[in-house]
Amino acid sequence: MKLQSSSLSLTGIACALLLLPLAALAQPRNQSEDDGEPRPQRESEVKLPPLPRPENLLGFEASAASTNQFFLDSNSITITDDGIVRYTLVVKSPSGAENISYEGIRCETIEFKYYAFGRRDGTWSGTRGQEWRKILYKEVNRQHGVLYADYLCPDGAPVVSAKVAIERLKYGARNGEPPGSSSGRRKSIFFGQ
Repeated sequence: MKLQSSSLSLTGIACALLLLPLAALAQPRNQSEDDGEPRPQRESEVKLPPLPRPENLLGFEASAASTNQFFLDSNSITITDDGIVRYTLVVKSPSGAENISYEGIRCETIEFKYYAFGRRDGTWSGTRGQEWRKILYKEVNRQHGVLYADYLCPDGAPVVSAKVAIERLKYGARNGEPPGSSSGRRKSIFFGQ
C-alpha cells in the first residue's frame, strides 16, 4: 500500500513538472518580447498636419535607381515624446503623379508607419491597420531607409528638433558631411553593417 501511494505521488509530481512549461507559455506576453525590440505600449496621439504647400517641400535623393522625386514637408516634421519622428512625404513620378503620405519613423526599433494618405480634394484619408513595419534595404523605393539613416535618426536616435531635421535635409548631414558619410556611430539597417 505504501509503495502504491508513493508511486502515485511521484506520478503527480512528474505530471506537474511536465505541465509547468505549458503554464509559462500561457502567460500574456509583452509586445516588446515578440522580436526582442523594446516598444512603447502606447503611442502619442496623432494629429494630422495641413497638406503640404510647394514652398515648404525639401527634396532628398532616395536612390539613384529611382526616377521618382522625394520631398518632406518642412512644416510637418515633429518629434514626439515617445521618440517617433513624424513627417509628410511627397513622392512625384516623372509622369506627374503625386503621392502624399503622413508617416512616422520609430528610430529605436528601425520601423516606419503610415498614418494617412493625401486625397485630391485636399483632405487626409486614414489608413487601416496602422502597424509598424521594419525598414529594410531595397534597391528601389528606399526612401524610409534614407530618411532613417541620413536625416531623421542620426546614431539610431531621433533628431533633437524639427529644425535640425530641416537643416540636415537642406545642407546634408552634420558637420558639412554629405548624407550617408557620417563618421559617428550609426545603427545601420540595410548595408549589412
